[in-house]
Amino acid sequence: RPFHVEPTNIVSVNDDTQRVTDEASAMNKRIHYYSRLTSPADRALIAPDHVLPAPDEIYVYSPLGTAFKVDSCTDGYGKNSSLVTIFMIWNTMMGTSILSIPWGIKQAGFTSGVILILVMGILTLYCCYRVVKSRQMIPLTDTSNWEFPDVCKYYFGSFGQWSSLLFSMVSLVGAMVVYWVLMSNFLFNTGKFIYNFVHDINVTDIVPGTNGSNKVICPSDASGHPPENRSVMFSSGNRTGFELFEEWWDKSHTVPFYLIAVLLPLLNLKSPSFFAKFNVLGTVSVVYLVFLVTVKAAHLGIHLEFNWFTENEFFVPEFRILFPQLTGVLTLAFFIHNCVITLLQNNKNQENNVRDLSIAHFLVGLTYLYVGVIIFASFPSPPLSKECIEQNFLDNFPSDDIMSFVARIFLLFQMMTVYPLLGYLARVQLLRQFFGNPYPSLFHVLVLNLAIVGAGVAMARFYPNIGGIIRYSGATCGLAFVFVYPSLIYMISLHRAGQLTWPAKIIHIFIILLGLANLIAQFLL
Repeated sequence: RPFHVEPTNIVSVNDDTQRVTDEASAMNKRIHYYSRLTSPADRALIAPDHVLPAPDEIYVYSPLGTAFKVDSCTDGYGKNSSLVTIFMIWNTMMGTSILSIPWGIKQAGFTSGVILILVMGILTLYCCYRVVKSRQMIPLTDTSNWEFPDVCKYYFGSFGQWSSLLFSMVSLVGAMVVYWVLMSNFLFNTGKFIYNFVHDINVTDIVPGTNGSNKVICPSDASGHPPENRSVMFSSGNRTGFELFEEWWDKSHTVPFYLIAVLLPLLNLKSPSFFAKFNVLGTVSVVYLVFLVTVKAAHLGIHLEFNWFTENEFFVPEFRILFPQLTGVLTLAFFIHNCVITLLQNNKNQENNVRDLSIAHFLVGLTYLYVGVIIFASFPSPPLSKECIEQNFLDNFPSDDIMSFVARIFLLFQMMTVYPLLGYLARVQLLRQFFGNPYPSLFHVLVLNLAIVGAGVAMARFYPNIGGIIRYSGATCGLAFVFVYPSLIYMISLHRAGQLTWPAKIIHIFIILLGLANLIAQFLL
């Protein structure tokens, strides 16, 4: 879509023509990036007003189309400082995987879990660096607006184009399925808390747990499956009303269907850009989770016992054969490879890209490590076993826990605002490829959205295991974007330049085999 940009709207400088030209070029690149994501008739990603910032307004862009306003963090000419670039990458990578990291550490064993977080962080960082360098190694005059799927198309033709689309859809739809399962969980527990509070009902869940004000529960120990909202003790005499509420407010049988009435109409909107304004809640949610984990650990204390290869009643071995379940989760937790080029292209000092990317990866790994280790170490064993740590660690806190209630409210609202954005990106990528238009008709969009929503409802109903969903989708899309494509493209580039050596070939073939083994192991363990 054409834009007329006056120099005075870009930046005010005293006869500094070159800087004005550079700024106009940066703006045009961003405008071009927006216009490539959708058709000219769709205004959802048409460059908004903040794409042409006033001199005192700086915005940071994320792949979900969100604009964060940051003051005094750039040079005033459309380039982001290293601090802003690092925050962008950290904010984009932090996601729902953080809720499953403690469970992943439990599956792998404490010591091997910590080691795997460090190793996967380093490995995905190296592959991310290869993605960034892949565009620079293409001998074309202008690849400044290319993303990694464009690079895949250049090297592998139509196969690269369609396979990158397939794996990108796996990551998007996988994220939307996880969101639906989590939203059902959070809505159920929030509704349960509000009902009990309003009706002055004191409920004791039929689950093993600790006593005291900082109660921790073990839902998986209740007759072999989660007890939903069944209860045994009441301070209210209205037992019939409570049983009716239990019948119509069920975590897997009813609540996932209630969400359809709210979210399906939002998915069919032509432009979900309004919801992008709330994406900053993701940062608030992560900060609050870190705060919650810290407070809980301070009250519960540390409960660790090192059993290197044997398992007892309350603790797990330090090394377990189930460790690939954690690597699958971590592949998605560190996944940013399909959009990292966009995040780095507006860095003020391009020579600092490797350093800034490394710092951001370190901070992401540190956040995951802190939450995972603290939850695992502070989990009260005894009286509960470490095996009780849930795939969503918030499930280990009862619905009447105030701090967990606040966390669920934050996460529920944030996910309900991000979900339409994910659906929009899936629609743009898929329908534009097949029909040349991201909104060919309401019928086409409705069929696609019904399929996506149906997948989410089915998972929430029959397989509400977010750890499993995350590791399957993470290992699948990670095979292509993290392990295979970056390594193959690097080897092809070196081969064409006559610089491919046997050590480089062996190292990158080994990385590809690691990604393949990671995917296969998800279906064997």
